[in-house]
Amino acid sequence: MQSMRVGVLVAGVALAGAAVYMVQQYVGQAQAQLDRDRQTLREIGPLEKVYVVNKSVNYGDPLTPADVQMIYWPKSALPEGVFTTEAPLFAEGKSDPRYVLRQMETYEPILAIKVTEQGETAGLTSMLKPGQRAFAIKFGDAGGATNMLQAGNFVDIYWTGVDVNGIDKTMLIEGSVEVIAVDRTGAKGEGAEREATAPKAMTVAVTQEQVARLTQAQASGSLSVSLVAKPDQGIASGPVEIDTSIFGKRAEVAAPVVEETAKVCTVRKRVGTEVIEDPIPCTN
Repeated sequence: MQSMRVGVLVAGVALAGAAVYMVQQYVGQAQAQLDRDRQTLREIGPLEKVYVVNKSVNYGDPLTPADVQMIYWPKSALPEGVFTTEAPLFAEGKSDPRYVLRQMETYEPILAIKVTEQGETAGLTSMLKPGQRAFAIKFGDAGGATNMLQAGNFVDIYWTGVDVNGIDKTMLIEGSVEVIAVDRTGAKGEGAEREATAPKAMTVAVTQEQVARLTQAQASGSLSVSLVAKPDQGIASGPVEIDTSIFGKRAEVAAPVVEETAKVCTVRKRVGTEVIEDPIPCTN
């Protein structure tokens, strides 16, 4: 009986020791995880709740409360123009949607420059600076880098056609023009599938003088574009000679050279009923 009591006591002490050991292990792991979390938070810094889209959206799409959510974002890396709890995306008591001005992907922060004011439609006039005009360039068979065009890109515009002298030419007519809209009619797919869809047309922001040149160029030939770096990145392009003959400046054409033919002198003589001309050297 005494030995049984001793055995129970020993088993109880052993179980208690095992429990204490397991608790110590759990507490140690929890403390280590807490230390790592605190270190991560110190590296990240303060966080702020910002509005993001919960799906891919394209130009002209309506943006409603069902299309957005709030996530934490480091305050040190907040983009300019984000919407937060202090600057809400939708005004309280208003049910009007906003409209998308720039394409956004899932969980991308919503910026003021990428959406209209609440209740305002997605018009191009809201994207133009004072003095600018919107000009649409249609694509007959878009391909290559044209498929990747997005609003906010900068492009060089090239003209291909026949000049006033009948010569086929391709020349640069406008450089570093900002794209403000890309028409991908019917392209409502997700991610890469949508990006691969060839655009039908694009709209660029230009001056009134550029509108006149582009209109004449589009009517007299075909236009193509190439993506370029933003002008403020300081990347200089090589020298480009721009031919202006398609805008009415004709090249001077030299007068045709007429070759002088040699003078031939003859003498006539009658042989029977026939008159024959024999060549002779000219004296003057």
